[in-house]
Amino acid sequence: MRKYFAFSIILVHLLSSSTQIAFAQSTNAKVGSVLQAFPYQHAGEADAALASMKDWDKKTWKSFMKTLEDDSLKVKASYALNAYVNKANLDAASKEKVAQQLKKSLTSAKSEYSKIFLQSQLNLLTDKATIEKSLASLPRVPDEGTLIHPKVTGDQRLLQLEDLLQDAKSPIEKKRILKEAARIRGFSSFLLVSKGLQDPDVASFVAPILVGQALHDEELKGPFVRQTLENASPLIKGDDSSVLVSALDKRLQKMPYDYGFKSLFNGKDLNGWKGLVGNPISRSKMSDSALRVAQQQADDKMKGDWIVKDGLLIFTGHGDNLATDKKYGDVEMYVDWKITEKGDAGIYLRGTPQVQIWDTSRREVGAQVGSGGLYNNQKNQSKPLVVADNQIGTWNRFHIIMIGEKVTVYLNGVLVTDHVPLENYWDKNQPIFPVEQIELQAHGTYVAYRNIYLRELPPTEATALNEQEKKEGFVALFDGTNLDSWTGNTSGYAMKDGVVEVNPDAHGGGNLYTKEEYSDFIYRFEFQLTPGANNGIGIRAPLDGDAAYVGMEIQVLDNEAPKYSELHVYQYHGSVYGVIPSKRGYLLPTGEWNKEEIVAKGNKIKVTLNGTVILDGDIKQASKNFTETLDHKDHPGLSRKTGHLGFLGHGDVVRFRNMRVKKI
Repeated sequence: MRKYFAFSIILVHLLSSSTQIAFAQSTNAKVGSVLQAFPYQHAGEADAALASMKDWDKKTWKSFMKTLEDDSLKVKASYALNAYVNKANLDAASKEKVAQQLKKSLTSAKSEYSKIFLQSQLNLLTDKATIEKSLASLPRVPDEGTLIHPKVTGDQRLLQLEDLLQDAKSPIEKKRILKEAARIRGFSSFLLVSKGLQDPDVASFVAPILVGQALHDEELKGPFVRQTLENASPLIKGDDSSVLVSALDKRLQKMPYDYGFKSLFNGKDLNGWKGLVGNPISRSKMSDSALRVAQQQADDKMKGDWIVKDGLLIFTGHGDNLATDKKYGDVEMYVDWKITEKGDAGIYLRGTPQVQIWDTSRREVGAQVGSGGLYNNQKNQSKPLVVADNQIGTWNRFHIIMIGEKVTVYLNGVLVTDHVPLENYWDKNQPIFPVEQIELQAHGTYVAYRNIYLRELPPTEATALNEQEKKEGFVALFDGTNLDSWTGNTSGYAMKDGVVEVNPDAHGGGNLYTKEEYSDFIYRFEFQLTPGANNGIGIRAPLDGDAAYVGMEIQVLDNEAPKYSELHVYQYHGSVYGVIPSKRGYLLPTGEWNKEEIVAKGNKIKVTLNGTVILDGDIKQASKNFTETLDHKDHPGLSRKTGHLGFLGHGDVVRFRNMRVKKI
């Protein structure tokens, strides 16, 4: 698919191209020539069209703006203007000129469609200073001094603010608390402020605050943050709402789906949790059928030992540990806990005891050292560095980070365990398990939990081929650590969290190619789409020219997005672009990782997506001996026998990983 970044509010379907272009040419020949290149265009034609728009005079621009008022032309005109604006956004000199042109056109716009669309394009040119100005102009609550002593900072401050929020009676009180919480950077702050979305009295107040937090902190990502921001967006009102919503849309478009915090406890039930069966070693020795029976018995018993009340996860004082359904390796975790007098509990990491929780007054068992230590360690440090526990009966917060065998724990914002190896309690001769369940320890006393959030951390080591692929002769093209096997627009593709990510802010519309050429091959990779995203896999391509034509392009596209409702069949994901159509309907939901295999052998091309063959064809037959194609374009690359593999970016965020190839 050949396109520039397309706007998200297309309201009507295209009419026939001949009717539209005839009308446009009768209005102004220059305008008609540009419209003809959009929305589904050859890259060369699009570049030429955009270049010609830079030289338009006032009369031509006026004629073009009229097409936005015409129902039969406005979709093509919108695509063209959006591409022009996004290209201008990459050039500081052009940016201001185009912004002034849009402002003039906006004052004379007549239809509601053209007004909304022109404003959305103007928003795309909005710089950081304007966004900050918009945030500063939001309704405020009066400052009446800080609610918490200035020396109380970080997580400890947030815990006290959350207590105040629960007791607050008036909307003004709640707004002051949430406003103060938002001044603290990080996920815990975002989590507390997000609670305001559930309160009709303050929801519209906190919505833009949450957007501001997300715009200022790129570490805020993942399913919880994304859903919160999507819930906040419709609540943003006022004169500056369009600026903030536009900035938020761009932020969401780029936001990673992986390695962000998700909730382990929904505040309503025990979904995602199970009863404890044995320990990691004893469970590994059980047959599947025996484990199922034991697990069912543990689950039945667990339901009386652990309860959910008033949004809290509570251990009643009798029974066994509560375990996550899923196993985890390297993680970052937040969990709030509260105990009563003589309380004793803990957090098992990878099924292993434990990050300790206890009443520090229990000197007879050594509890005076405080919570947060790795209690069962014998060789490595077991005691916390300092005592940081809050008073019995009040809330405490653990911030736990485990990478490899080493554990770091902050208690109420204070570092109490610093990169200490967690020993394998179940077998001292074995290292800690690479993955296992997380457990909340049951130790005979009441304990309550809330705000349990976890994110899996990206791998720190290179990704290796599996043994089967090694035997078959596959070679890794990317191991998560470097782009040594690649050339081309390396600045437009960033390595992030062990994947290759198209980086639109750094000219991510370019191509990234393998240094080596391939003739017949099996190419396997995984990819993750963002909404409406477009990319492509170049095969047998030279390093210069439009790879879709001088080589071949296997389409990578979120073709289920509404804006692609008028696709040609040869533009579906997996198609040999312009030549052989693929089957539609086998992409996973946006944000999930898809697995794809491309096999090229002579003139035969086969594409398998998530286990289903979606294309199996002969490029020579499909193009009638390389002379006539479905898109009626010239494709000299069809007759090439060898060339580079590549990613063909079109300015959208798409992520790739686990790329490996075998010559055949």
